[in-house]
Amino acid sequence: MKTVITDKYWSRKISLVTDVIIPYQWEALNDRVDGAARSGCVSNFEIAAGLKDGEFYGYVFQDSDLAKWIEAAAYALSVPGAASRGLGEKIDFIVALIKKAQWDDGYINTCTTLTGRENRWKNLFERHELYIAGHLMEAAAAYAEASGKTEFLDVMRKFADLICDTFGPNENQMHGYPGHQEIELALVKMYRVTGEKKYLETAKYFIDARGVGENYFELEARDPGYPAAWGAPKDPTANQSHAPVREQKTAEGHAVRALYMYSAMADIAKETGDTTLLTACETLWNNITERRMYITGGVGSTANGERFTFDYDLPNDSAYAESCASIALFMFGWRMNALTRDAKYIEAAETALYNTVSAGMAADGKSFFYVNPLEVVPEYCAPHTSLGHVKTVRQKWFGCACCPPNIARMIASLGKYIYSYEHNTLYVNLFIANEAETDGLKLKLTSGAPQDGFTLELEKETADELTLALRVPEYAEGYRVIFNGSEAAYQIKNGYAILSVTGRGAFLIDVRYGAPARYVYSNPAVSRNNGLAAVKKGPFVYCFEETDNGKGTASFFADAEREISSVWDEEQNVWKIKIYGKYLDGSDGKLYSRVKPSGRGAELTGVPYAIWGNRGEGEMFVWVRYLT
Repeated sequence: MKTVITDKYWSRKISLVTDVIIPYQWEALNDRVDGAARSGCVSNFEIAAGLKDGEFYGYVFQDSDLAKWIEAAAYALSVPGAASRGLGEKIDFIVALIKKAQWDDGYINTCTTLTGRENRWKNLFERHELYIAGHLMEAAAAYAEASGKTEFLDVMRKFADLICDTFGPNENQMHGYPGHQEIELALVKMYRVTGEKKYLETAKYFIDARGVGENYFELEARDPGYPAAWGAPKDPTANQSHAPVREQKTAEGHAVRALYMYSAMADIAKETGDTTLLTACETLWNNITERRMYITGGVGSTANGERFTFDYDLPNDSAYAESCASIALFMFGWRMNALTRDAKYIEAAETALYNTVSAGMAADGKSFFYVNPLEVVPEYCAPHTSLGHVKTVRQKWFGCACCPPNIARMIASLGKYIYSYEHNTLYVNLFIANEAETDGLKLKLTSGAPQDGFTLELEKETADELTLALRVPEYAEGYRVIFNGSEAAYQIKNGYAILSVTGRGAFLIDVRYGAPARYVYSNPAVSRNNGLAAVKKGPFVYCFEETDNGKGTASFFADAEREISSVWDEEQNVWKIKIYGKYLDGSDGKLYSRVKPSGRGAELTGVPYAIWGNRGEGEMFVWVRYLT
């Protein structure tokens, strides 16, 4: 489906990605941004291609940053005006480098090429060769779709063929699987693009073999020539190799690895009809969204291993909630919706998109968050402390820069996720203004904000019956559908309002509902949030910044019985809010005192979490205390 986003809120972000972020990241990947951490990505490929002398720089997975940038730039080509910015020429330049750096048998990896060819495939646990291969394949598929050029896809087919020949269940194949999942997703995508069935079969092999029998990573580490990067494997839960995937009941280990794997499981279940994978995915999804997900859609609560911990462990000030993990949650939710057509999966994906994913990039497009806390007091976040991983301002770049290009590819590809269309049913999933067309349908969706409902103008070229499935979001109140000016009857199925459109011509569907700002409370098992409340309006979670409220939000107590005020901010195209309550005044100035603090009436101004940190460094809180 060809989709052009016209939404005021998202158009600004997409323009930021195409006009600022992608060009900025190109400079960063070429090591031309003053004051930013070095990347080495382009230089590594130039050296591996024999175009200049030098040594490999960066992490073993450094190539993946460039792959994600290519994918983002490929998606950006569909944005009006993007072609004139030279993105295609830049991609072609990189593709030529990759092709020159490719080994005769198809292998691509600058770290292995430049630091020891003999180490190929000898440390799947941590050298991430398959992870990089996966991101390169996804980039190639995106570029082929966007440009019609197949050279990059052909390069990656050669690599995919090598991987399929190398890994599998046969006696002459390696019986390993990746330390960082991603190749599974990519091989399914390659299968869908090329129709080559062995790509799907190898993706399924990687999923089926994981956690079965003796742990492969422990086995390969016994080799005397094992090229350790950080150390031998110790905890199989870190990369979800502790049990066969169908027996895993809780989300464990590194959050991005886990969610990429779950996304691949959903893809494979859809392609093969494997109900055991579907059941496993449903179990894992429920564990994440019901017990291990922040209200912002963030996942992975600890910096120690960037991982899931245990049920209801959701600290606010030390939250890791990596930007890549929220993107991966969106990916998993999208695939589960494609598999089941249940709107609950879009609900959580939308939460992540409007909050943690969006917060990852600055308003000027030139700095980024890797970590997404729900509470920040800058003085507490000093280096070499337990909160040293929390950055109180966005960073120009990172030595490990997986998040910035991942954010870019997510936002640049947003038009792919608004609708789904299959079996003559059109699913409206996200309420983002756009114009689209597919298979005899022309669509125009207009929406001031996702909290206000939307209007869908539909043109049908044929008289065939079309089923409309309009998502009924959890936050909608008074949901109504007006069809060609008249109240329409509909059925609710799996969170969608279902109605039929017959005949050809133009149709107008007006969906109306309210989404007032509301206080939200945690399950008491989230012990750190007992006595605290957050505010949501539509998919937006709100936070309270020092810029608006001064220091001391931690001593504010909200009156949760009072109505929350909402004020439209035309410049930001978002609602801001005001909540009311009391500040506690100091007692007698002593550190500890028998004198009970007094309260004074006060109000706080809240802004969407997505835009926090753009007006200078300061305190920020999502959760506030409330009066009982």
